[in-house]
Amino acid sequence: MKLWQKENSSTSALVEQFTVGRDQEFDLLLAKYDVQGSIAHVTMLGEVGLMTKEEAELAVSGLQEILQSIERSAFSIEPGVEDVHSQVEQLLTEKIGDAGKKIHSGRSRNDQVAVDIKLYLRAEISHITAEVKNLFDLLINKSEEHKDKLLPGYTHLQLAMPSSAGLWLGAYAESLVDDLELLAAAYHIVNKNPLGSGAGYGSSFNLNRKRTTELLGFSTLNWNSVYAQMTRGKAEKATSIGLSAVAATLSKLSMDCCLYMNQNFGFISFPDELTTGSSIMPHKKNPDVFELIRARCNRIQSIPNELTLLLNNLPSGYHRDLQLTKEILFPAIEELKACLQLLQLMLQHIRISDHILADEKYKYLFSVEAVNERVNKGVPFREAYQQVGNEINKGIFQYDFRQLHHTHEGSIGNLCNDEIVAGMNRVLRKFQ
Repeated sequence: MKLWQKENSSTSALVEQFTVGRDQEFDLLLAKYDVQGSIAHVTMLGEVGLMTKEEAELAVSGLQEILQSIERSAFSIEPGVEDVHSQVEQLLTEKIGDAGKKIHSGRSRNDQVAVDIKLYLRAEISHITAEVKNLFDLLINKSEEHKDKLLPGYTHLQLAMPSSAGLWLGAYAESLVDDLELLAAAYHIVNKNPLGSGAGYGSSFNLNRKRTTELLGFSTLNWNSVYAQMTRGKAEKATSIGLSAVAATLSKLSMDCCLYMNQNFGFISFPDELTTGSSIMPHKKNPDVFELIRARCNRIQSIPNELTLLLNNLPSGYHRDLQLTKEILFPAIEELKACLQLLQLMLQHIRISDHILADEKYKYLFSVEAVNERVNKGVPFREAYQQVGNEINKGIFQYDFRQLHHTHEGSIGNLCNDEIVAGMNRVLRKFQ
């Protein structure tokens, strides 16, 4: 029997199957947080007199047992039980009797699932942030390790100016700093307590919402009970924007790696065990990992738009449409974590070629160096530009790549990685 079901009433099996959808699959991810929210709520109920002190202590003890079963993967949603909220309340009532039937006083499944999702998203944002920091550290280390190895720089996919492996890898490290700015903004939106807003209109019970906020470690609460319900979907969308930013960086880096592994580039390579082969071409070393990271991260970048289409025309108040946010966002979180971990594995083993720019085909990368050298000797820039351009047209341009001397902030000779690390540390403090 459902929590909301009345006597002598039933729901069509087809309707039930359609409305439940994949909820039970994703509810298992929320189970730990559902119990944590219930422990805070029950503690508060005991303090405001809606449960006796003894009942509250008994309920908290029973909920902690359920939490332990979840943590050792011994929890499941039984056939015929509608959702995780129903399963937890049913298990608790079996454990402690009628006191278990009191735990829903002053709340609705609407604010219950809202707090579950926020606790889940807060934890997952923290996990992703940790993985981003691991990747960031790796990029900085590799940038320093390979800072003297020159690479071609491109604009329009045409040879442009000299770059370096240090400059290339450091660029992606700094990109992650900005990505975490968006994820930090999502974290602050998520880190607010909707519990106690009920179905969206509060309660006539004398609830202490500040107390559950404190118990659950939220930074503050969603004050307005209507808005607390409106954060369903908004919290998910804000999180997806942060995930999308990280995914965009991973996708672009993966695309670079696919290009640079190509034999016509030949800038980087990886051990055989990290690439795949062909069924008919024995020479192939395919960048499948990078291609799949690129593809998966491009899909993740579509999530904010998908959530927008789901949420766009909903008025205030709860709507069952919101159920679908879980099946849109939750798998994307797992995919991004996997991409972050695999990219770290690949970059730990990256090999970067030496003396790439010694090849004659890259000599025009140094045309700007030649122009600047003449400007330093007093030739007006436009005249120097014309002189070097004429030499290129005549096929007589030459330049020694060993004469490179870049010193300004963020250039080949001055990567400013220490400043980039300081920027990352400033962003990370926002999650505290």
